[in-house]
Amino acid sequence: MAHRWILASSNLGKLKEFKATLSPSNLEIVPQSDFNIDPAQETGSTFLENALQKAKHVAFQTGQPAIADDSGLVVDALLGQPGIRSARFAGDHANDNDNVNKLLDALKNVPEERRGAHFYCVVIAIKGPTDPTPLIGIGSWSGIIARKPRGAAGFGYDPIFLIPKLKCTAAELPLEIKNRLSHRAQALAQIQRSLAANFDYN
Repeated sequence: MAHRWILASSNLGKLKEFKATLSPSNLEIVPQSDFNIDPAQETGSTFLENALQKAKHVAFQTGQPAIADDSGLVVDALLGQPGIRSARFAGDHANDNDNVNKLLDALKNVPEERRGAHFYCVVIAIKGPTDPTPLIGIGSWSGIIARKPRGAAGFGYDPIFLIPKLKCTAAELPLEIKNRLSHRAQALAQIQRSLAANFDYN
């Protein structure tokens, strides 16, 4: 029998990545939209604080185990922006294209050697709304910002996140490869190991 955890997101791309990594561990990952839960207010100043807010929000609403992540893109030339505002870089109601276009515009005169960027992800898993010992996974992925979008896979900033060694963007990677390399994959792998060690999920 699969153990059900509620994902504090309705992002289908993110849901796909969580399922791909955690489903083999006998976990059923269900999006918060299945429970008609509105997104949590993200008022933290770090990825960790926001991830914990989202996980607790879902756990309180459902009374069930919850898993959440907060992730974002940190660009060297922009002194850490967009950071925790990655999903809202172009405004509170911005979509992926809006954010990508704003970032490319901000970097239009920046040379290749200063276009370094890093994806960061923090994943939090809690057994319930009052769990005092959340499991934490942290991952990072370094690359450079491409001059224009490439690739149709992935979501968010993936089409402009270039991995120099592979000579392709994150949006050009097959999902099975992305799920071995990405910041989210690294954080989820830590969570997977912690769940197996703490709850005999394997």
